[in-house]
Amino acid sequence: MNDIKCPHCGKTIQISEALQHEFGEKIRAEEKLKAKDEIQKAKLQAISEAEKRFKDESLKELSKTKKEKEELEEKLLESAKKSKENEEKIKELAIKEASEKARLEKLEFEKKISDMQKALEEAQRKGKQGSQQLQGDILEKDLEERLKEAFPNDLFKPVPTGVRGGDIIQEVRNKHGNSAGLILWEAKRTKAWQKDWLVKLKEDMRSINASDCILVTEVMPPQTKIYERIENTWVTSYEYAIKLASVVRFGLLNMAIIRSSASHSDEQLKELYDVITSDSFRQMFEARDEIINALKIELEADKRSAEKRWKRQGAYIEKLDRNNSRLYGELQAHIPSLKPLKEPNILGSGDINDEAENSSLI
Repeated sequence: MNDIKCPHCGKTIQISEALQHEFGEKIRAEEKLKAKDEIQKAKLQAISEAEKRFKDESLKELSKTKKEKEELEEKLLESAKKSKENEEKIKELAIKEASEKARLEKLEFEKKISDMQKALEEAQRKGKQGSQQLQGDILEKDLEERLKEAFPNDLFKPVPTGVRGGDIIQEVRNKHGNSAGLILWEAKRTKAWQKDWLVKLKEDMRSINASDCILVTEVMPPQTKIYERIENTWVTSYEYAIKLASVVRFGLLNMAIIRSSASHSDEQLKELYDVITSDSFRQMFEARDEIINALKIELEADKRSAEKRWKRQGAYIEKLDRNNSRLYGELQAHIPSLKPLKEPNILGSGDINDEAENSSLI
């Protein structure tokens, strides 16, 4: 028999072995059930904790994987961006290189075209110059042949070196072979008339001490149809050249006759006469007369220029005077105490005397 104490009243109660065994079995069953429940709970808790731990680890691993994925994607994007930038740079360099190459090729092509154009222009110029020179040579040669045919007594000489404004030198001779003087010819075959030809031809005429000079040109000066004396130089067309040569020769031959018929009684007077009637004496005065005329023209041009300048300066002064008076008038309208402007003194005889008196007082 075993005794148990009541938990409520504290009395001791005796139980039999069968009841004790029954209670024991019941308690063991309850303990077993309780243990089973606890084991089940512990198992469930372990499963739950394992699931949670697995879930946490899975989430952690997933998060890590996601982060690594994001980092990988970012790296891939950055790599793609750099690759694209590199492609852009390579493309840009290629385009730049191609553009530079194209530019250089274009410049080279343009230079070739320019060189070809210059060469063509030079060839055309030389061809034109050669053509003009050839035409001029033909005209000169034909003119000389016509002169020789018209005046067989005359002598035709080559132009000396340095005489650029002449083509033919004709020595006028009478039937006895006596020289009456020289005529310097020049032939021009151009599209436009140039007055400078006359100046150069006269200089060359004086350099060889010729008696006269004739310019033959296809393009005549304004208002000249047959021939004309311009600035002590004969100008004619090719058609009337021989007729003009006859007139000039006639004058030279007559002048030679007058010279030869001078009195031989007074040798000094004859020498003086020869000097005065010589071509060099006449050309000397012609040259001086040309210089005087040029100075007159230059003086007149300076005079006209000065008058224009004086007129322009006078207009500026009048305009400035009007503006000055108007401005001062506006100031007087706002400031009545301003005194009127004095008229400027233009020095005359009276002003000069006044200044002299004032200076003596000083």
